[in-house]
Amino acid sequence: MTLHLVSNKPSVIGVLDLQGGVHEHLEHLERLGVAYKKVKQPSDFADLAGLIIPGGESSCLFRLLNIFEIKEVLLQAHRRGMKIWGTCAGAILLAREVVGESSCLNLIDIVIERNGFGSQLDSFVSEALIPAISAKPIPLTFIRAPKIISVGKEINVLLKIDDYIAAAESENILVTVFHPELTGCLALHRHFALKCGLNPAADSHDYIDPLWKSSSWTRQSRIA
Repeated sequence: MTLHLVSNKPSVIGVLDLQGGVHEHLEHLERLGVAYKKVKQPSDFADLAGLIIPGGESSCLFRLLNIFEIKEVLLQAHRRGMKIWGTCAGAILLAREVVGESSCLNLIDIVIERNGFGSQLDSFVSEALIPAISAKPIPLTFIRAPKIISVGKEINVLLKIDDYIAAAESENILVTVFHPELTGCLALHRHFALKCGLNPAADSHDYIDPLWKSSSWTRQSRIA
């Protein structure tokens, strides 16, 4: 399947709409003031500057990429310059190696372990300072999270906690094992928008919305 490119500079961030936390990411992108859309079929990739692969269930997402016949189109879009951010399950899909399993997209030189902390009951919240992202501590939400256990020489480690890596990036790929979309913080979404060459709202730097609620994304499920 061939991806038809457009001549104008891509200016939209898409969220892969197959399974997982789609609307939560859309809500954060809307607050940043950048153009966004859901991505579910090959034609949706034409104008993308970036793509977010949300958290969900990695093996399910793996199958759906093939069922909807968009895996190769995604890879083509990445080769022409589209940046990609994988959160939790999305990070697993992007990894070069998944411990004990087959890799999927193989787009960033990391080794990752599914369910690195244990079961759903071992989910937790925390916060950490990520200097490359924000001057203020960022809230972290880990839900049946994987662990990045090693990275290649060209990979920039953004956050290491104890014996595992929680966030890392290459020139074109960002991975986080936690869920920034489940907090009121826009710092990581802003970082990704800048990585994509876009101009997010100037006042979004270090921004944590005190009025944000965990149900804020539900409006997106009605209008997006």
